[in-house]
Amino acid sequence: MKKQIISTPSAPAAIGPYSQAILVTADSGEQTLYASGQIAIDPSTGNFVDGDIVAQTQQVLNNVSAILAAAGMDFSNVVKTTCMLSDIAEFSAFNEIYGSKFPAGAAPARSTFQVAALPKGAKVEVEIIAVK
Repeated sequence: MKKQIISTPSAPAAIGPYSQAILVTADSGEQTLYASGQIAIDPSTGNFVDGDIVAQTQQVLNNVSAILAAAGMDFSNVVKTTCMLSDIAEFSAFNEIYGSKFPAGAAPARSTFQVAALPKGAKVEVEIIAVK
């Protein structure tokens, strides 16, 4: 087994004792990517996207996409997501953007929770596990 830190300037830099993602390569060659939760930070400016749930979800998923690409993967490789919303009443709007990222019939397993608070007052945070 080999463990590799994945880091890309196309997603927000880790600002603490964590990595954007860890890519684990098994002896069989199978690769599993564990990505840290992403919030709506624009990596080009480092600023938080202080918009509605739609704008924040789009930025979050752009960040997830950049991390996947840095590991040679895309949304079709995602097998599990954990989604955290500050207001579960915004689930429908979140779900519409989220669902558009996955190939038809290939949505990953998912857990979605309402949480009391997210960093920077974010409305949404998404973490993923992907396999190739």
